[in-house]
Amino acid sequence: MSKKQWGISVLSGASLLLTACTVVDLDADGKPIIPPDPNAKASYSNQTPQQVVQETWDSKVMSTAKTHALDWPALQQRSHMLKAGSSESVFVKARGQVTAFNSVSDRERNLAISFNGMPVTVQLGPVIRSNAIRDAAGFNFADFTNQVQFAQLTKALNRQAVKQLPPVDASWQGKTVDTVVAVTFSQDGVQDAVALTLTPEAP
Repeated sequence: MSKKQWGISVLSGASLLLTACTVVDLDADGKPIIPPDPNAKASYSNQTPQQVVQETWDSKVMSTAKTHALDWPALQQRSHMLKAGSSESVFVKARGQVTAFNSVSDRERNLAISFNGMPVTVQLGPVIRSNAIRDAAGFNFADFTNQVQFAQLTKALNRQAVKQLPPVDASWQGKTVDTVVAVTFSQDGVQDAVALTLTPEAP
C-alpha cells in the first residue's frame, strides 16, 4: 500500500469513527448533559418535594384527576369491594350541596358537602391532614429517598391544592358546587377528602 493510499485509509477510518460518535451538549460546568432514558424508572430522590410538585402537578395529579375520577355512586360501590381494614385513595368528580362552612381555626377549615346523599367533610386548609392527593395520583414510595421525603411530598401537594382554591367562607352554605376531590375511603366510608377544585354553580 502506498503512503497516499495508507493516508486515505486512515482518514476514512477516522471519518467513520467521528460519524459514529454522538455529539453531547455540555452544561455550564463543561460536563456532558446526558439525556434521560425514556425507559428508565421514574425517580424523584434527587429533587425537593416542591420541585416534584412543580414538575408533576399538571401531568400527574390534575391529569389523573380529570381522566380517572370516579363519581360518588361508583365510589360507594367500590368501597363495598374493599377488604376489611384496608383503604384506598382516588379522585372523585361530583356535584354536591354545601351544608356548612366550618372554621376549626385560622389554619384548619372545611366544607360539609352532601354528595349523592352522603355527607362528606372536605378539607380546605391551609393545614391539610391527609395523604389522599399523593396516593390518588399514584406516587410510589420506592421512587423516593426515604419516608421523610415521601411525607414532605404530601405536604407540598396539599399546599399546592390549597393555593388553587377560591376564597371560601360561610356565604357558601346552601350553594351547589362542582368539585374535584381526592378521597381516602374504606368499607366504613370516607376517611379523608381534600378539595382540588371548587366551582359554585352560577346563580
